[in-house]
Amino acid sequence: MAGNPRRPDRVAEAIREEVARWLQRDVEDARLSGTLVTVTGVEVTRDLRQAKVFVTIMGDEAQRAGVMEALAELAPSLRGPVGRALRLRSAPEFVFRTDTSVAYAARIESLLSQLNKPAPGAGDDTDD
Repeated sequence: MAGNPRRPDRVAEAIREEVARWLQRDVEDARLSGTLVTVTGVEVTRDLRQAKVFVTIMGDEAQRAGVMEALAELAPSLRGPVGRALRLRSAPEFVFRTDTSVAYAARIESLLSQLNKPAPGAGDDTDD
């Protein structure tokens, strides 16, 4: 008997909301203070045993590295609160990953805007 094929998607969205809430109000790690961390998505395995949490982090490379290290250390302590909040029989293991899609989209947008700008000196065909 196969389970509901959409359940992992619903659980992933609920995990995304709960992790974002947890990061916003319950974490007191100095490496996370003053840095904007956004949970952009969650992928869970079909058996709900592992969840990849994708985050974007505003800041320089050193800040991003510090935040990712902090998240990796905090991941085991996140299982209990998320499992209780979502009433899961077994909370998944959390693995945090950097979501590069936002930076990639910004880069593409920048390149497209550069293509749309007229080149310096272009259109100055006036001959005196």
